[in-house]
Amino acid sequence: MSWLRNHKHTVYRAAVGAAAISLICFIWAGVNLYRNRKLLETEIAARDYVGRGGSQGNSQGNNQGGSRGNNQEGSQGDSQGSSQDCGQWDTYLFGGDVVEYSGKRYRRSSYVKAILCIGVDRSGEMTEKTTTGFGGQADGVFLIAQDTARNTIKILMIPRDTMTDITLTDLSGNELGKDMQHLTLAYAYGDGREKSCQYMADAVSELLGGLKIEWYLAADTSVIPVLNDEVGGVTVTIETDGMENRDPALVKGETVTLKGKQAEVFVRYRDVNVDHSALYRMDQQQQYIKGFFQAVQRHSAKDSGLVVRLFERIQDYMVTNMTKDQYLKVAMDAVAGEKLGDEDFYTVPGEGVVTLRFDEFYADREALIPILLELFYREIE
Repeated sequence: MSWLRNHKHTVYRAAVGAAAISLICFIWAGVNLYRNRKLLETEIAARDYVGRGGSQGNSQGNNQGGSRGNNQEGSQGDSQGSSQDCGQWDTYLFGGDVVEYSGKRYRRSSYVKAILCIGVDRSGEMTEKTTTGFGGQADGVFLIAQDTARNTIKILMIPRDTMTDITLTDLSGNELGKDMQHLTLAYAYGDGREKSCQYMADAVSELLGGLKIEWYLAADTSVIPVLNDEVGGVTVTIETDGMENRDPALVKGETVTLKGKQAEVFVRYRDVNVDHSALYRMDQQQQYIKGFFQAVQRHSAKDSGLVVRLFERIQDYMVTNMTKDQYLKVAMDAVAGEKLGDEDFYTVPGEGVVTLRFDEFYADREALIPILLELFYREIE
């Protein structure tokens, strides 16, 4: 105690100094945290970008056919050219049950359900994220038209870089309004779960003229190897250069039965140095989806529990607004139906544009009309 009395001024100065250093460190940490949050917000929200001016950049003339296989000719017939001027069509053309087009009337088929499927580029369980931008982005976007009367499905493939109105939020999740940005980012502005899925469903619905989307299902892309191996692998032909850099067995021209991580590599691989590589990758995804679906049909003929087991394996890695009974019935009905062929795949038609930083894709909404009528409507008197 006598030492403290003799050195109390020294102790006091040391305590004040320590407090000052702690305060400085606290302030510095706060400044860095704020700066990092602002950088993240800029990365998420301000990707709008250089590209807006960049829309005047190098148009690649990548007019994508409205559909693949046997549907291509008919889908392009009514195209009026690129629809970057979105004011040329009725934003809510498909918002009601009845549509009038080219002198004919069409009614929404009550037995055809629109199911939005989203592949999310994140790993691990689909837990809720409290900070915007940490829930992943939509790496694959597909709208399934399931005809419940005929047990058939058709798939509309939607480019992830499609420019459309999406909901923006701040880092805390407060909505800021809508702006035209990449469709893939609609998922990132949500919570990584239901909110993200709803933002995606809203964005896709608006892109498709107000078309009602009954259900959605999102899954982490890391489930691809799990599903792949559960059906004994999927056989594909490698049609892309450079994939062997990810796996030496995936050489262009080779036919391979994919195992484990090979399946995810095949579905997700693209050369980011090539313009519009995400568009070209959709051919790989179509080939894989078709092969996987056929494998499920083949194996489920001998294994009645396969479909249930597939969903059980990925339960923690998916988000959906369907009940278990609903998504199992959807899957089982599809598997019991017809074989999935190239003619059952469609692609949103449009034009790819290269900007200074990002690829952009502008849907030709006029050319979309006959596709959506074919998938979801029937002609009436």
